[in-house]
Amino acid sequence: MSGWDVSGWDWVTISALATAVGTLVLAVATFASVRSGNRAARNAERALLAGLRPLLFPSKFSDDVLKVSFMDRHTLTVHGGRGEVEVTEDVVYLAMSLRNVGHGMAVLHGWFVTGGSVSSAEVPDHVPLASFRRLTRDLYVPPNDVFFWQGALRDRAEPVFAEVVESVGKGEALRIELLYSDEEGGQRTITRFSLLPHETPDGSSVWLSSVGRHWNIDRADPR
Repeated sequence: MSGWDVSGWDWVTISALATAVGTLVLAVATFASVRSGNRAARNAERALLAGLRPLLFPSKFSDDVLKVSFMDRHTLTVHGGRGEVEVTEDVVYLAMSLRNVGHGMAVLHGWFVTGGSVSSAEVPDHVPLASFRRLTRDLYVPPNDVFFWQGALRDRAEPVFAEVVESVGKGEALRIELLYSDEEGGQRTITRFSLLPHETPDGSSVWLSSVGRHWNIDRADPR
C-alpha cells in the first residue's frame, strides 16, 4: 500500500506537539535576538563611556606656562612638564601642570600628598578614598588639553606639613595622588604623580613631574 495510513493518528496530540515545537523555535529565536541586542547595548555603552573617560598625565615641556592663584592671592607660575612647590612660614603651596590624554573632561575631586620618594613597589596601592583632601574650587582639565592642579597645606600641626617641609629641605621627591572623574561624576580614577627636584645648569632648582600608576575605582583595572 502506497502512502501513509493516518487513520489511527491522534490529531489532537499531533497538533499539540506541533504547537510546542513552534513555541520552542520561537523561544530560541527570541533568546538569540535578545542576547544579540544586549551585546550590542553593552558595546554601545562601552563606546559611550570611553568617549567620556579622562586620563591625566604630566603635561609636555612645550605646553603653555600657567599662572595659578590661591584664595589668599598668592600665585605660582607653572611650566609645562613641571610642578611648583613653595614653602612659607605658615603655608606650603603646591601646583602641577597636567595634560588630559583621555577623550572626556577630567573633573578633579581630591588630592593627597606625602614627602619622600616612594616607589610603586614599596606602596603598590593608592591611599584610601577617605584620605583625599577635597578641592576648594572646581578644576577641570579638557580632553587633549592642559590645565593645573593646586593644593595648599595650611595647618602646621598636621604631620604631613612637617613631612613635606622636611622633604623639600632635603631635596627629596614628593608623591601626589589625584582623584578625578569624568564630567558625569563616574569612572573615578586615581593617578599617582611624583614631583622630582632637579637642578638646572644655571644652578636653579625645578620640580619635574612624572606619573607612576593609575587605578580605576568604579570599574576593573586593566592589569
